[in-house]
Amino acid sequence: MTTTTRVPAAEPQRPVPARLRPADLARLAVVGLRTRRLRAGLSALGIAIGVAAIVAVLGLSASSSAGLLAEISRLGTNLLTVTNGQTITGQVAELPAVSPAMISRLPGVTAVQETGAVTTANVYRTPLIPATDTNALSVEAASLNLPATIGTTMMTGRWLNPATARQPVAVLGAAAAQRLGIDKIWTGERIWTGGTWLYLAGILKPAPLAPEIDSAVLVGWPAAERYLSFDGNPSTIYLRTAAGRTNAVDYLLAAQANPENPLYVTVSQPSAALTAQADAQGAFDTLFLGLGAIALLVGAIGVANIMVISVLERRSEIGLRRALGATRGQIRAQFLAEAIILSLAGGAAGVAAGTAATAIYAHAKGWTTVIPPLAWAGGLAAALLIGAAAGLWPAIRAARMAPTEALWTL
Repeated sequence: MTTTTRVPAAEPQRPVPARLRPADLARLAVVGLRTRRLRAGLSALGIAIGVAAIVAVLGLSASSSAGLLAEISRLGTNLLTVTNGQTITGQVAELPAVSPAMISRLPGVTAVQETGAVTTANVYRTPLIPATDTNALSVEAASLNLPATIGTTMMTGRWLNPATARQPVAVLGAAAAQRLGIDKIWTGERIWTGGTWLYLAGILKPAPLAPEIDSAVLVGWPAAERYLSFDGNPSTIYLRTAAGRTNAVDYLLAAQANPENPLYVTVSQPSAALTAQADAQGAFDTLFLGLGAIALLVGAIGVANIMVISVLERRSEIGLRRALGATRGQIRAQFLAEAIILSLAGGAAGVAAGTAATAIYAHAKGWTTVIPPLAWAGGLAAALLIGAAAGLWPAIRAARMAPTEALWTL
């Protein structure tokens, strides 16, 4: 008897799906976006606006701080000011007339200049202006080398000299000239001050370390005593110190300026206030960053919306690809890659726009353009995360479609 051995039939092997390389995935995602350019562009615009706001806020804050610190470095941190304080009863404690000379004797002091408030005079363009319209301008008697000590120069005209300091001649601070409507010095230009015509010699540039000078009308010391009834006592003393001696001089200033009442003397370092201002530049950054985050949220909703619509419109494509062997993971990766590329495109455009806005504004202000790495890197990272989050659900929904269900629309 012959025994027949039956060989079991070989089971049909399932085809192994082709591997989707990253380059192929990127090309496939780009093709999906290029077929809907207008819709994709509008969705990316929301991401671009949010990223641009974040880059511009951080960039302008950093550029402003860098500009202010550069200005402080240029002007120097060795300027100290001494002003008269108040007594226990609230009265003004005048500085002695010899205070500037006494301060100049301190070791480490290299320059001393002073101003004195002329409280009996107001400034007007003409005598016809109502007495109440003072424009918040002050009249100050000034010493001859004041501009160099406080770190400013003339915008136009000339500073006081030993001859003009004895005559009814004045120099305007930058803000004082603006409020009086004077931008040039013409021959015979004059202002009405304390019942006397004062001829104008020049206009100062802004003084960042002495902002009170900007809104002042400055007169020579002898002329203030002769024409404006000035009492001759200094109200503010400006002094420069040698390198490394600022703190030591600061410690001795009050007692040296007014030995009888050192507690009634106020000593300050103007550059410290500017440094604090530079540190406080980011006080409102949180608010504007919040607005940028809202714009990013709106952009994320736009990306999610376009991806959901794209899945619904491309059911036939999804079904055909599934029928040709594409796995659910490949379908999911395709739509997720589309969302990420769309968001990254918006993020890159936003970084470029924010950088350009920062550069233009910083150039107009004379600052160095500074774009912190946190600004552009954070913007691109935010766009990447938003694209992944916004495209995840539509990608999962597309991957869950059965081929027969997806091909029903063919």
